[in-house]
Amino acid sequence: MARTFIQSVMVGLGLISLFFSAHSCAVNPVSGGRELMLVSEEDEIKLGQQTDVQIKREYGVYEDARLTAYVDEICQRLGKVSHRPNLNYHFKIVDASVVNAFAVPGGYVYFTRGILANLNNEAELATVMGHEIGHITARHSAQQLSRAQLAQLGLGVGGIFLPDLVSGLAQFGVGMLFLSFSRDNERQADALGVEYASRGGYDGAQMANFFESLKKMNPGSDKTGLPSWFSTHPSPDEREQTVRLMAQEWQQRIGLKDPKVNRDGYLKQIDGMVYGDDPRQGYVDKGTFYHPDMRFQFPVPAGWKLNNTTSQVQMIHEGKEAAILFSLGSGKSAYEAAKGFVNKSGAVVLQSGSVNVNGLSSHRLVSEVRTQGGLYRVLSYFIEKDQQVCVFHGLTSRNLFSKYDGVFEGTMRQFRDLSDPRRINVKPDRVRVKPARKPDTVENTLRSLGVPKNDLKETALMNGMDLNDRVGANDLIKVLERGEKFEK
Repeated sequence: MARTFIQSVMVGLGLISLFFSAHSCAVNPVSGGRELMLVSEEDEIKLGQQTDVQIKREYGVYEDARLTAYVDEICQRLGKVSHRPNLNYHFKIVDASVVNAFAVPGGYVYFTRGILANLNNEAELATVMGHEIGHITARHSAQQLSRAQLAQLGLGVGGIFLPDLVSGLAQFGVGMLFLSFSRDNERQADALGVEYASRGGYDGAQMANFFESLKKMNPGSDKTGLPSWFSTHPSPDEREQTVRLMAQEWQQRIGLKDPKVNRDGYLKQIDGMVYGDDPRQGYVDKGTFYHPDMRFQFPVPAGWKLNNTTSQVQMIHEGKEAAILFSLGSGKSAYEAAKGFVNKSGAVVLQSGSVNVNGLSSHRLVSEVRTQGGLYRVLSYFIEKDQQVCVFHGLTSRNLFSKYDGVFEGTMRQFRDLSDPRRINVKPDRVRVKPARKPDTVENTLRSLGVPKNDLKETALMNGMDLNDRVGANDLIKVLERGEKFEK
């Protein structure tokens, strides 16, 4: 006999009630209070492991064993004085120029090399580290994911029968990094950052100094598409003043008489670090993308935005009507890679055939692929180069394909080897740490160290200073060593 609507609703409510009774009785490690939580600590760890793989693939890891070990040691110490001391913490430096730090559930903490270049002492590092660990200990991301899962449950109780909750949350992936925390979350993370840094022996007020420097810099996203700190961490009102008061309170509470700052020790650790975009990983000059390490080049459509991540080059039409994606494919040949794409995507093949792209064996494919976003028509080129297969996908809606078909072809068919040594032998900018020669203003000191006039303000901000501030003799100052760029 068919159920009535009311009976169905009652059954659904009963199932949800059973689900909540099994999953929602969680005690927050920081507040000690009970809260609605659909993500267990085991789920957090699994989700962190999955997201870590995606982050490394998407943005890359900055390979500096000495610097990583130095920052990781601070992360481990702060983790031990946190509200979740038994959690295994994992730290990595993300190879991105944007100024940001973030954490994901399960104890995974990431700093970009961009933020490390703009921090100015070990206490600033410790307070920002404590802030990110605070997001983990207070389970802020897990709370957001629980609310998102609840929204899905509201669409139907079928979701509660997932054998593994993590599989139901995996769709968030790297996207969880861009979930803005609430102002209450940020205030709590600030408080925890000051507490953990203070318990670690540091001056928690240095967090406020860094926030003030960030506001002056007002950094945006970098070419990988990774956003800045303020994009992912909304700034609570009167943040700096509150942080300074909390730092004083914690120093009094634990009797911290001489809190550590350690500017010189920190600056020596970052001496020589890559600053800004690294041209070795790809750069655009006059409408052409060059990759020195992998030795290839191709044109970028005029007016299109390019994001260059570790795993993919994305070119997006300014009106977002079309996109070209470039990456490395799987398969021993262009044909095998094309076949693998069709099988994996479920594409309906419209055209398929072998072609030659500037002396490179290739396979051209036109297909239609249906996704959650709709039906796309896709032009793909699979190009064999140096025992790898390079893959282009140009995609747009079916009715706009004729408009962009020529643009797609123009980029893909002009893919070629890069052999110009001037284009290959480029080097990135680097942070260099030098002593001031005498007591003077920051501006005069930077001038004496050879900083060009147009770079004075940026360099002062990188040091957390204004041009009219003063420095003492032998005080350490960060300057930029400009790398070798392409010259005609």
